[in-house]
Amino acid sequence: MYRIFVVEDDAVIAGAVCRHLESWGYTVACARRLDQVMGEFAAFDPHLVILDISLPFFNGYHWCTQMRKVSRLPILFLTSAADSANIVMAMQMGGDDLLAKPFALTVLAAKVQAMLRRAYDFGPANRLLECGGAVLDVDSGTVSAGTLRVELSKNELRILQMLLEHRGQVVPREALMTRLWESDSFVDENTLTVNVTRLRRKLAEAGVCDLIHTRKGVGYLVEG
Repeated sequence: MYRIFVVEDDAVIAGAVCRHLESWGYTVACARRLDQVMGEFAAFDPHLVILDISLPFFNGYHWCTQMRKVSRLPILFLTSAADSANIVMAMQMGGDDLLAKPFALTVLAAKVQAMLRRAYDFGPANRLLECGGAVLDVDSGTVSAGTLRVELSKNELRILQMLLEHRGQVVPREALMTRLWESDSFVDENTLTVNVTRLRRKLAEAGVCDLIHTRKGVGYLVEG
């Protein structure tokens, strides 16, 4: 399981972030000594770091620079000042992404998942995903049931893959839109709804009906 190291001086934010990411199945540790971040970083050996910019003793840019001397792991900056200067500085100092405060925990989780996927890949074991008689072949971008098979668009593939990877859990709309942002320049609520409708239609063509359930105002669910 992926390990995530959170460096945040606001105990309320740090606690909320840790609890939410743990609910997604990650192993999470929060920095206890903000003057000795690198010692805890080395001991925990994380796969990803969530790093606040405004910290006591040394700011997040300093710790990012230190981490980059020993690791290429993904780093997500948190900041209450998401102006252009801070965004540019975060990227120049070695950050991979930036999230402005206040933020939705669902969006944070989606960004974390996307960064982990790009950095480490899910591996061959997850290339075929099955549920409710439907088999998704991630590599070919097709879904089949019995002898019937249909091709999916890139967005339809991303949606179905994420739902199947989290089957039994409601996947928030915000998380799905963040997944689609990886390839599209702009994704809104209507774009997501249209893609889910098309995906349901293609699943029906393959003989799979009622696989994706809507949780109004929240997101979508594939029951395990």
